[in-house]
Amino acid sequence: MILTVNGVETRCDSPPETRLSAVLRDTLGLTGTKIGCDAGDCGACTVLLDGAQVCACLVPAAQAEGCAVRTVEGLAEDPLGAALQRAFLHHGAAQCGICTPGMLMAAMELLARDPTPSRAAVQDAIGGVLCRCTGYLKIIDAICDAHRFRAPVAAPGDAVGARLPRLDGAAKVAGFDRYGADAAPADALWLRPVRSPHAHARFTLGDVTPLLAAHPGLLRVLTARDVPGANSFGIYPDIKDQPVFADGYVRYRGDCLLALLGTREAVEAVRFNALPIAWEMLPPLDVAAALAPGAPDLHGFRPGNVLTTGRLHCERAAPAEVHVAAGAFETGFVEHAYIEPEAGYAARIGDAIEVFACTQAPYMDREEVARVLGLPQESVRIIPSACGGGFGGKLDVSIQPMIAIAAWITGQPVRAIWTRTESMASSTKRHPARIAARAACDAEGRLVSLDFDGDFDTGAYASWGPTVAGRVPVHASGPYRVPRVRAVARAVYTNNPPSGAFRGFGVPQAAIAQEALYDALADQAGIDRLEFRALNALRAGDTTATGQVIAHSAGLSACLDALRPHWRTLRTEAAAFNAQGGAIRRGTGIACMWYGIGNTGMSNPSTMRISLDPDGRLTFWNGAVDIGQGSTTVLAQIAAEALGLPVAVFALVLGDTALTADAGKTSASRQTFVSGRAAQEAGAALRATILRLTNAGADARLALEGGQLFVDGAPVVLKEALEGIGQFDPPTVPLDADGQGIPYATYGFAAQIASLDVDTRLGTVALRRIVAAHDVGRAVNPTLVEGQIHGGIAQGIGLALMEEYIPGRTENLHDYLIPTAGDVPPIDCILIEDPEPLGPFGAKGIGEPALVPTAPAILSAIHDATGARLHRVPALPHRVLEALNRREMDR
Repeated sequence: MILTVNGVETRCDSPPETRLSAVLRDTLGLTGTKIGCDAGDCGACTVLLDGAQVCACLVPAAQAEGCAVRTVEGLAEDPLGAALQRAFLHHGAAQCGICTPGMLMAAMELLARDPTPSRAAVQDAIGGVLCRCTGYLKIIDAICDAHRFRAPVAAPGDAVGARLPRLDGAAKVAGFDRYGADAAPADALWLRPVRSPHAHARFTLGDVTPLLAAHPGLLRVLTARDVPGANSFGIYPDIKDQPVFADGYVRYRGDCLLALLGTREAVEAVRFNALPIAWEMLPPLDVAAALAPGAPDLHGFRPGNVLTTGRLHCERAAPAEVHVAAGAFETGFVEHAYIEPEAGYAARIGDAIEVFACTQAPYMDREEVARVLGLPQESVRIIPSACGGGFGGKLDVSIQPMIAIAAWITGQPVRAIWTRTESMASSTKRHPARIAARAACDAEGRLVSLDFDGDFDTGAYASWGPTVAGRVPVHASGPYRVPRVRAVARAVYTNNPPSGAFRGFGVPQAAIAQEALYDALADQAGIDRLEFRALNALRAGDTTATGQVIAHSAGLSACLDALRPHWRTLRTEAAAFNAQGGAIRRGTGIACMWYGIGNTGMSNPSTMRISLDPDGRLTFWNGAVDIGQGSTTVLAQIAAEALGLPVAVFALVLGDTALTADAGKTSASRQTFVSGRAAQEAGAALRATILRLTNAGADARLALEGGQLFVDGAPVVLKEALEGIGQFDPPTVPLDADGQGIPYATYGFAAQIASLDVDTRLGTVALRRIVAAHDVGRAVNPTLVEGQIHGGIAQGIGLALMEEYIPGRTENLHDYLIPTAGDVPPIDCILIEDPEPLGPFGAKGIGEPALVPTAPAILSAIHDATGARLHRVPALPHRVLEALNRREMDR
């Protein structure tokens, strides 16, 4: 067949029923068209077919014959397409970038007929393309604004505080960024894992020789016996409890039994029922069953199924309790739903192995791969691909050990791409939580005490369970002065999917409980809910429940001050609306949060390096992985500011463990604060070296033009390369048995308001507006900070209202609902800058803080609208109706 793609006729010999997406990517090499689901649910593969947007994964190639196909790679040839790309860069509309090509193509269909569309029209046009990062608002801004970018716009400044377009953005909007599924050696074998359909069972694998004979392209069946080193991995050095391949025993539905290796056609042709596996079924354990007396131990290395327990206890002088609120709260599994499934390839290079894959933690991946191969870490190289979303889900290894084992054994390159179903079945989730809490205040509303007990379902394997159990007690009392706190959090092994890191490490679940109780106390004390929080807010000089004195950068009071006029306006509007009567009730809610930046009470270092060669090449060697949050751009701005040269003169080397130093994992909102400070130190060190060599003063002006360094206008001849190395490890003190210590060097603070309508007949919730005030220390790049806030709020909306992962039932993006462009209301971002002296130019993190207060604020607004309090999220319509019925029965 003949296809016309981006104006070029191309002969294609693929079978006519081949998906158009596969032809574009695999045959034509146009990998800008992304695959997120292969089911038409995510829209990442959107292209234009005779000017109309289609999901390329649903279109047979034969249907495209005789039509004009346009992909993102051809967009810049159209002046309107180039304008749209420039608008995306200006507005920060691309974050991780995996959905960006689909968004651009969907927008082009609209702009071709309406160059100045309304926001409602844009929402409709992109409604079939899912984004997990941006919260959609900046995408809508860019599409509405595209007509203004028909000519290139002047570049803004690039110093700290400037709205510099992301440095990796051009590749994302052009479709040239390389994600895990976009690159592999031509001769790579295909690896397909086979996973358990049962949550708890023993199994026996029989003779696979007949299977190999029946499928000539199937070369090997890899099992636990084929692992050269240790058949186990895990986040913590002393808890390597997850096998690469299960050895006769599975602990959750998704455990990997074996892997098929060969040609893609051969391994995909093998049916599960053809595998010689005999099963012995065992009863699966949930949290209640796992904690019951006599429950079988899911892991034999420790008695019982409690993985770990985090505790905090403090008793300080306090007034008498007058008002008391108590409640039980429950959250379920939440899926990361990054649009890019896990993907990558591995290749053996002599006695070393290289792995190219999507990851948030390349140095941790190196440790895990070295372990399973039985190699020294120096023999393993991790090359991070562009990462199409992570949110904590790509901190754990996934494909890396399997493809590394296969490549090591065979000596051939091996690639793998998880399907959406496989990704959702096997990947880690947000910890489900069951929380019982009690809070009290005095007659004036001053908080007196909090008691908190939480059981967190860590699933079949530990993953980040110890981190969650350790972080939750610290944050359980919220960003408030509470003199008496007793908080306990347990991570419990079950036969559910492993629960890991997900934007907050348990803090969002704890915030749902604490903020609901504080609303109840404010109501009992007759105090406005915002003013109740202002009365109790932590301020600089206060002592936290861990005994830490917050010396600087505690901007919660400033956040509340900024929200106060919005709060009053929205509450007045709600009262006027509700006075009209009717089934639709309007409510306004508020919630606050604090979040410790970085690891809890442990070392958390980062190292950065900047080099200047004699030929004038300036290179920033940056090991921090950008998963969409913007660290590549932010760290370069910080380094440039410290050095005194513009960002544009830097060459960037990113992430590669063979070339860059360990910057630590991209998690816990740490990269801006920790790696940013290291980048500042590196820039300052190189500047100091240059000034010392030239005997220049501290205020000397540096310039780099045409490969020539100038200091105060005078050329400088370098005889050897110069470098600046920066290191930073935030000062912390480990927590003792009562949770006393200094767990974090600094904290992010925030307050958010939610305004919404509840249909009391249907139980549905319609968001009207969210106002978010965040203390970020210093906004290094305000556009990127706003984008993180929008994206975090969108995920908080999902947590509050729609997202609930049920193992075995919601393993695609059709049944598992995440917010679309139509689900995110207008968001007002208010950036509070209370500088953190330890941070780079005063900056702190924003990734996790953006999400934490959203769900509590929404639940607060539902209660304000209806008088009904939700104790289980998400607040699906049937649960809202149940809560309304309970309220009526309690009257």
